[in-house]
Amino acid sequence: MHHAVIAATGLYTPPESVSNAELVEAFNTYVERFNAANAEAIEAGQVAALTPSSVEFIVKASGIKSRHVVNKSGIVDPEIMRPVIAERPNEEISILAEIGVAAARDAIARWGKDVSQIDAVICAASNMQRAYPAMAIEIQQALGIDGFGYDMNVACSSATFGIKTAADYIATGSARAVLMVNPEITSGHLNFRDRDSHFIFGDVATAVIVERAEDAAPGQGWDILGTRLKTVFSNNIRNNFGFLNRTAPEGIGAPDKLFIQEGRKVFREVVPMVSEMIVDHAGDLGLDPKALKRLWLHQANINMNDMIGRKVLGRDPSPEENVIILDEYANTSSAGSIIAFHTANDGFAPGETGLICSFGAGYSAGTVFVKKR
Repeated sequence: MHHAVIAATGLYTPPESVSNAELVEAFNTYVERFNAANAEAIEAGQVAALTPSSVEFIVKASGIKSRHVVNKSGIVDPEIMRPVIAERPNEEISILAEIGVAAARDAIARWGKDVSQIDAVICAASNMQRAYPAMAIEIQQALGIDGFGYDMNVACSSATFGIKTAADYIATGSARAVLMVNPEITSGHLNFRDRDSHFIFGDVATAVIVERAEDAAPGQGWDILGTRLKTVFSNNIRNNFGFLNRTAPEGIGAPDKLFIQEGRKVFREVVPMVSEMIVDHAGDLGLDPKALKRLWLHQANINMNDMIGRKVLGRDPSPEENVIILDEYANTSSAGSIIAFHTANDGFAPGETGLICSFGAGYSAGTVFVKKR
């Protein structure tokens, strides 16, 4: 059996960003036009009037202040309110694979080794661009990696499920090193005309290289102390978009063909589930959760992260202990915990521990306890 190490991480951030103010301006213009066009039906009680959004509402509800996106012009246009992404011919690299490759190149450069030492590529993300061929195989080809690759989707928990899978490949000797990539264009599945969710998501790509401890450079990376996964079925976070939509054309425009959630139910049910999972897993590993130096949690909602941090550490965590990148990136689904880890893993002495944790639709959750080498 081989021990697994997180050897390097990478990040690709789209150059365009949308502020809350820009998003609210587009949304409220849409609301004004809708209410004016449906004034008589609204007066008669046949149609519900839409409620405007506000910057203050968004920050209070989520902690989000802006988000990076692959296309801004379409999102902030009240006539469009979605990203505009031109379809590419099959001979060109797909946009999800392209941003995945960018994040992977960053991780590989930080790793400092040749891609010939990578045996597998896992593309773990919430929304795949197509059913097949797998984005992982496309990324594998673009990077010149031998071996095998495949896609996996466990919604917002995909990265921790991917790390767990990579660590298992290392442990069994199936691979020397595994590249796990999380390309997320979450703006593509977001209903920007829904006040309760129009502000939630942003676009990004992250990458993680997991390799055998004996192959890792001395003092480089993080020992994976333990991984754990959990799923519990729930309809409270859902996206029904898929290839079977075309078989029932009357439902193609239904709201649940994009992201929908029952936010209050999610908060009430997920926070205790994840908190207990973290504490139980730490105990099984012989770790004191209160002694964790840093938490790199899924970036869904600042209130969820604050509550989980308090439950795990037994006190109010400092900003340095409970990393938040929501203000700049928003919810980036599977990539959120990896962005937090990638951007805020400094200041660790050898032997100090931290936690990468993600949670989301399913419900699903994954914990990865790490120790600085």
